[in-house]
Amino acid sequence: MIVVRAYSVDDLDAVAELMTELGYPVTRAQMRSRMEAIGSHPDYATLVAELDGEAAGLVGLRLLYGYEYDQPIAQISTLVTKAAYRGRGIGKALIRHAEKWAAERGAAAIVVTSGNRPDREAAHRFYHHMGFAVTGLRFAKKL
Repeated sequence: MIVVRAYSVDDLDAVAELMTELGYPVTRAQMRSRMEAIGSHPDYATLVAELDGEAAGLVGLRLLYGYEYDQPIAQISTLVTKAAYRGRGIGKALIRHAEKWAAERGAAAIVVTSGNRPDREAAHRFYHHMGFAVTGLRFAKKL
């Protein structure tokens, strides 16, 4: 059974492993620092999916306030399921909980940004399957 719950500090090692698996290698100390910063913001949330008592996935969320809308927009900033557990409904459960979190906070929509690389094609199919539509193009510049 999949259980989705709020992140706890006991999840730190699992979250670091998940982020590394997503392609963002991170040390335990770095992840701790990041989670402390994220946890200090009331408009952020990290939800962990457990399968058989093991952290098998996570979704990171934040509310964004913009110039375009009266209501905030929820953004999925991170979504990952352990490769060994993919295809078991963990991603779907995380998206459903993310949508609920967003709706409870009055968000007008939920968005996700995903890399435009061949290794992300399965993720893109998943987002389409979950009802997301491609609406734009993101540009980035390192500072």
